[in-house]
Amino acid sequence: MGVDPHFLLAILAMAAASFACRVAGYFLMGYVPITPRVQGALKAIPLGVMIGIVMPSVLSGKVPELVGLVVVFAVMKLTG
Repeated sequence: MGVDPHFLLAILAMAAASFACRVAGYFLMGYVPITPRVQGALKAIPLGVMIGIVMPSVLSGKVPELVGLVVVFAVMKLTG
């Protein structure tokens, strides 16, 4: 059983695109003055991304997703 070359090409293309986005963001942020407003926005990005990932599952209203959310919330509160 072999690996499809198109699959490997797709993985390579996705890795290159991800790397390019990270590198471009690093270099382009060198031209942006870091004001308190920009700093606040940069600090809010991780939370916004996590909410974007989690909310579709939570809004589906299925029991495993809701139980998982409750467990994560409890661990977060206990560990700080």
